[in-house]
Amino acid sequence: MLLERIYDEDLAQASYLIGCQAKGEAIVVDGRRDIAVYQDLAAKNGMKIVAVTETHIHADYLSGTRELAAATGAKIYVSGEGGPDWQYGFDGERLHDGDTITLGNITIKAVHTPGHTPEHLSFLVTDGAFSDKPGYLLSGDFVFSGDLGRPDLLDEAAGGIDTRFEGAKQLFASLRDKFLTLPDYVQVHPGHGAGSACGKALGAIPSSTVGYERLYAWWGPYLATNDEQGFINELLDGQPDAHAYFARMKRENREGPAVMGERAPLQELDTDAVAKGLAEDTLTFIDTRSSGEIHQGTVARSLNVPAGKSVASYGAWVVNPETDKNPLVLLARDLDQAQDMWDHLVRVGIDNVAGYLTSIKGLPTFTPKLIQPGELEGFEAAVVLDVRNKTEHKAGHVPGSYQLSGGRVMWHLDELPAGGTIVSYCQSGVRNSVAASALRRAGYDVVELDGSYAAWNAWRNSVPAA
Repeated sequence: MLLERIYDEDLAQASYLIGCQAKGEAIVVDGRRDIAVYQDLAAKNGMKIVAVTETHIHADYLSGTRELAAATGAKIYVSGEGGPDWQYGFDGERLHDGDTITLGNITIKAVHTPGHTPEHLSFLVTDGAFSDKPGYLLSGDFVFSGDLGRPDLLDEAAGGIDTRFEGAKQLFASLRDKFLTLPDYVQVHPGHGAGSACGKALGAIPSSTVGYERLYAWWGPYLATNDEQGFINELLDGQPDAHAYFARMKRENREGPAVMGERAPLQELDTDAVAKGLAEDTLTFIDTRSSGEIHQGTVARSLNVPAGKSVASYGAWVVNPETDKNPLVLLARDLDQAQDMWDHLVRVGIDNVAGYLTSIKGLPTFTPKLIQPGELEGFEAAVVLDVRNKTEHKAGHVPGSYQLSGGRVMWHLDELPAGGTIVSYCQSGVRNSVAASALRRAGYDVVELDGSYAAWNAWRNSVPAA
């Protein structure tokens, strides 16, 4: 048996390819939309992808299940659990608790593990060439290394009202009745790692075992003493802010993400044509440089989405493809970097990319306004905006600041003053540069706190006591 983990550092998301080497068949679980990685892996191992499935209706990325099926002819399997409100809107065989998928010697058994979402499935994998007992559990967003999938995302991202309490109860029952009945040796392969917003304390270890989690996960003592209320209280306390784009992901994944098909390579664009498109507001420029470079001068009304491991995350903060219809122009050093950034963007449904430029020379530019920490006191700001998470704000913040995390700002403009100057900050300046660029494009007067909270805190501690 082949079991390969494909990990996306951007969204801290894990997908899996499981293959029977004897029969040359493979299944992909929780795949993403840029599918070449799975096709290449299958080809490398002499396998054909014959099935695709997913553990649940995801909120943090757009599923590649339909994309892979269209490209390979693989059969789609999705959950049929969760009741009528949580049924998928596209064709595929519905799996219920106890149903199996067979690939040669391998048996994959669906286990209904609600809590994170009502329809959530985990998959028990048995390698029949070695044993008639399962040895692996693909746990999706049910059990992570050291943590559990949060049960409040339906409230935060899908318009639910107080569903978190029922979800937490379901998680408790799923742990007690499903997870903890498995042998300690069963390996646990979760759907996310550290950095994901799908839990509050995910470990960086890529896999675990039932026995290890039973002994050392934070929730173990609550299950051991059957303390359901204590478990619920601890589970719901301190969950991170949910990004606003999660609502779009949840809706599109349920209905069925659009199938892109094979994408032609991006083209390097003509600078004059881009300048004309920007002037006519028929293109949107994505400046992918660092915040420090942005502060030296950037393209007027551009959005800052720094190149690197968080292109999808930051892109979804500032581009809403349901309302932002302009094609995007990416700043990239070359075609390879532009293609890589596009791959990240399609993972969150940002598909409409016109091409790329390698320089901002010849485009209209401006220099963002900054304020130094020592100048903040007495500055007449309409609001001092903290775009960090609420847990960071609680741990320490600029006095009088208003917290609204960067992933929620553009969906909650009604919480900001209609006029005046906004002074914004994050921890070091990266997230702030992203959020501030979107606010400026939306017409707000924004001044960024130079160095953000880290610089302000250092300045505060350096000022002699009165």
